[in-house]
Amino acid sequence: MSALTKPGLKLVVLATAVTCIVVVLGAFTRLVDAGLGCPDWPGCYGQLLWPDTAAEIALAESKFPDAPVETDKTWPEMVHRYFASSLGLLIIAICWVSVRAASAQSSSVTGRQPIKLPIFLLGLVILQGMFGMWTVTLKLWPQVVTAHLLGGMATLSCLWLLTQRLAGSSWRFAPSASEAVSKLKHLSFAVLLLVIVQIALGGWTSSNYAALACMDLPMCQGQWLPPANFGEAFDFTQQVGPNYLGGLLNNEARTAIHLSHRMGAVVVSLSILFLSWRLFAVGEPKTRRMAMVLMSILLLQVLLGLSNIYWALPLPIAVAHNGVGALLLLSMVTLNHRVFTLQK
Repeated sequence: MSALTKPGLKLVVLATAVTCIVVVLGAFTRLVDAGLGCPDWPGCYGQLLWPDTAAEIALAESKFPDAPVETDKTWPEMVHRYFASSLGLLIIAICWVSVRAASAQSSSVTGRQPIKLPIFLLGLVILQGMFGMWTVTLKLWPQVVTAHLLGGMATLSCLWLLTQRLAGSSWRFAPSASEAVSKLKHLSFAVLLLVIVQIALGGWTSSNYAALACMDLPMCQGQWLPPANFGEAFDFTQQVGPNYLGGLLNNEARTAIHLSHRMGAVVVSLSILFLSWRLFAVGEPKTRRMAMVLMSILLLQVLLGLSNIYWALPLPIAVAHNGVGALLLLSMVTLNHRVFTLQK
């Protein structure tokens, strides 16, 4: 790694840490129903900070008579916005440093400064800001809420990938092990896609308030196949305009969403276990450690998912479920980076 990349690396590590906080705060905000804690954007009831004193609350409610101030919901929304704004500034700085470093490097420099990924991140964080605005202005429209979640996960993944690239992290094995790892490219990428789909299903479950549609295990509503309306559950042409706080779908549609998330969890679990077995079979300490990491995170995520159902979605466990889901995604990004940058 050239000296020019080191300042960028520090910025990217900091941005990655801030993104983790933003993702967890976003989950917390969503789970405490604070997505509309501030009826306007980017301020809160026309203020830079959320209304706190009696005078500020009275003024806020006079300006927004249809949105009474709920102090337990205003602060999570605004704290989330502050961290998200800070992340945006960090990504602007990363892009600026990357462009300067890339322009200063000669074509003969090895390990050249990545430039496309920082520019993509800049566009992504701008889009995320728009999704944050639309989340409020479109009153928690499930399509926007889910897209906002996926955008946050994409930002976190890209920052982590950029960290790996700047740090020059890669595997180097003997020819026989390298050949075995190379054969895992398609499988590791396919499992990464499955994890992304499962995260999307989790977001759709949360944005449609379907997490509590099935309160028993291993069955759902005392049946293996309860009444479920999959057509309505995944109708992405839902009307724009209503307030979606609390959800508008009927019970059968929410049941279908919940069941889909459960079935997705089974598919992802089996896929990760198979991938981990293949990594163990390579016989290298690094691949075995990666397999152990994948299985450990998977086990924790499954236990958190089951706990959410058993204890009816307690807030700490529900937030942790979102956080560990992000951790599972990052572990798959790490594995794919190692596999696709393998040095023979």
